This record gives sequence, structure tokens and C-alpha cells, in this order.
Amino acid sequence: MLDHTDLTEKDPFVIARDWLAEAEKTEINDPNAMALSTVDADGLPNVRIVLLKGVDVAGGGQGSFVFYTNYTSTKAQELDAAGKAAFVIHWKSLRRQIRVRGRVEKEDGPEADAYYATRSLLRRHGAWASDQSAPLESREVLLARVQEMAETHGENPPRPPYWGGYRITPTEIEFWSDGEARLHNRFRWRYDSATTQWTIQRLNP
Repeated sequence: MLDHTDLTEKDPFVIARDWLAEAEKTEINDPNAMALSTVDADGLPNVRIVLLKGVDVAGGGQGSFVFYTNYTSTKAQELDAAGKAAFVIHWKSLRRQIRVRGRVEKEDGPEADAYYATRSLLRRHGAWASDQSAPLESREVLLARVQEMAETHGENPPRPPYWGGYRITPTEIEFWSDGEARLHNRFRWRYDSATTQWTIQRLNP
């Protein structure tokens, strides 16, 4: 159960990290799956599932959330243009969710290299082969590209220059947990850049 003491005594990024760790014990598939929302040039929203790969704790300040993708993809183009994004993670078995809104910047250095190196060899070759979001003639064409990249880059492919991470630094985080008779617990954290402090409000369910 989520109460006010839980929130006031902890950094919000510690709470997010702890909830994710609990979900890893109960969710069958992809406990780190999050629905990422962006907008296009006309302001029309887009949403898709991506995998959260890092929760950086800031010791009471502005931490961040990190995920990885192809920089030529539709999501990446929209992230670059807007510089802002939102996401929600919902854990059905735990009856919890986290909503986040904030600023976005690329994570395109050593941390991205290190994460890329942990991926399976097939996924690393796949990152080279896929022109993400672009039209594809057939699956056979894609598999042929993967084989070509495997022959080109071998057993230790470098990270493609068009593939890397994005870091979302929140200005707002909401923690939600299920309550009896739909009297849910909701707490919203907002970051005040002037005071470099978080303020917390309980919200109606």
C-alpha cells in the first residue's frame, strides 16, 4: 500500500527503482515495459511500448529514466523535435503505475556503448540491419540484412552511430496504487527548478 510516509521519506527515483525491482519478481514478461508518448510536428500524439533500461537516482534532486532506440526512428525524430516526452508504466500484478513527464536528451556516450555491449549478438546485428520505422519490402529482406551485418561486423560489432539512448529528466512524477472500491492512492511530485526541490500532493482517485 502506498501512503504519504512512503513518499516523503524517499527520493522518488528510489521509489521507482524499488517498484521496478518488485515487479521483476512478479511480472511474467518485460516488467520494465513502458508506454512512451511523443507528439509529431502537428501536435498529434504517438505512443508505443519501449523498455526502461535505467533509473538514475539523484539523491533528492532530478534523477532520470533511460531507454534505447534507433535515432532514425519516428519516435526519435519526434523526441529530438519536441525535447519533451511522457511515459507510463503499469504493473497489473502489483496494481501500481508510474506516470512521468519531462525533458529529453540523448544518452550517446560511454553509457550507451556499455549497454549496447550487453545485448545479444543477434540484437546488435539487428540494430545495424534495421532502418527502424521505414517501409520494409519483406521479412526476408530484413533477415538478409542481418546476415550481411553479421558478416561485416563479426562477433564484436560496435554500436551503430544511429543507435543509442534517451534520458528523460522528469518535471513531474505520479505514483499510483490500487485502493479498495477504486479509492486509489495517487501522489504527484513536481520539481521546482527555482528551488531545486520536489513538492508532493495527494490527488483524488
